[in-house]
Amino acid sequence: MFDILNILNDYLWTYVVITLLVFCALYFTYRLKGVQFRQIGDMMRVIVEKPGDQKIGAFQAFAVSLSSRVGTGNLAGVASAIFVGGPGAVFWMWVMALFGAATAFVEATLAQLYKRRGEDSFYGGPAYYMQYGLHRKWMGVLFAILITITFGMANQVIQSNTLCDALADSLAIDAKWIGATITIATLVIIFGGIRRISHFASLVVPFMAIGYVIIALIVILMNITEIPAMIMLIVKSAFGLEQAAGGAFGMAVMQGVKRGLFSNEAGEGSAPNAAAIAHTSHPVKQGLLQALGVFTDTIVVCSCTAFIILLSGIYDSGRDGIILTKYSLEHHIGPAGGMFITAAIFLFAYSTIIANYFYGETNIRFITGKMSYINLFRIITGVTVMAGAMVSLQEAWSMVDLVMGVMTIVNLAAIIQLSPKTFFLLRNYIAQKKEGRNPEFHRSMMPEIEKDIECWE
Repeated sequence: MFDILNILNDYLWTYVVITLLVFCALYFTYRLKGVQFRQIGDMMRVIVEKPGDQKIGAFQAFAVSLSSRVGTGNLAGVASAIFVGGPGAVFWMWVMALFGAATAFVEATLAQLYKRRGEDSFYGGPAYYMQYGLHRKWMGVLFAILITITFGMANQVIQSNTLCDALADSLAIDAKWIGATITIATLVIIFGGIRRISHFASLVVPFMAIGYVIIALIVILMNITEIPAMIMLIVKSAFGLEQAAGGAFGMAVMQGVKRGLFSNEAGEGSAPNAAAIAHTSHPVKQGLLQALGVFTDTIVVCSCTAFIILLSGIYDSGRDGIILTKYSLEHHIGPAGGMFITAAIFLFAYSTIIANYFYGETNIRFITGKMSYINLFRIITGVTVMAGAMVSLQEAWSMVDLVMGVMTIVNLAAIIQLSPKTFFLLRNYIAQKKEGRNPEFHRSMMPEIEKDIECWE
């Protein structure tokens, strides 16, 4: 079964997913005139805007999406990419992040445009822009099922597996007991609804990301003279120049793109579910923040892990996943490094488990609004978190890769068709900025689709 999954994954990613991701990243960057580069100043301004009382603002929505992006993919995923694809995989992670940020902008802007009203907040995402933008409910239902399987189940196994492995290795406790504890803690948060989830994310995510960046900067300063050689190793390996094997180039590209997507989620269709909940004056603002999220995740946090591993010199020791990251940091700063990674992986993985659950709930609400189904999904989440303590890492990755690939294809097919809406919205946003105004959007500005837009009076 494991071999069949690997064959399907290789075929799907080699011939379909990577081609679509690269096409969309380059096409959207061109059509949006490099919005992810030229609007960085606006990204910084938007993130501090206040939403008003009892409303979920830009930063909280950004934090929810970042808590999903900044997870085990940044620690264990980067390590696995280097383990399988060599140092060159890091280069292709960077490339996909720089251009893929444009894809993240498109999907997040569409999620805001077609968002719906809920009792406590807005909600939306790919399933909603597929139904109301493309008028294909079947496509929305298909996506909702795929993302619920990917994030609500398979991805939870990855997060839990990595978390339990790290804690079991550090604390010498059976992974099953750790899994049971994490399961209970998860259920406490998710039964509190989106407000508790967004509040939790806005508190935990900045703390964990800043702490990890600081420790990585310390490692870089300790090895400052080795930085040029490390960069050369990454670049040479990216094009197969350091390896004798003829497939080294292809493996570096595939692992870089796959693990980069697992980490920053650009084009995958997950982060738009978080982008839709924000109360903001213009859809483009959340598009800009989600592009910033891709940069934060891959260019900053993933690079931290890559530098820690490559500067240790033990990246080819045969270790994989979070264990490779842990021993690499211990190589630099001693036993304290292992303790830090244990704490980091707890915050990273646990916050991601919470965000993943939210993505699943949002899409179950798309299929059916019955609380009985949502409560059932909450129980299933607890079961999958517990299951993560009992499976192997590579089996878990194979399951996630396959479903994630299909989900990404469905989302990219939708946003390619709907992208002209984002091109118009960006022009509208920039025109208002040039007039010295704080950009505001009203659905009357797009009369041809006004009937499909529920919010934005």
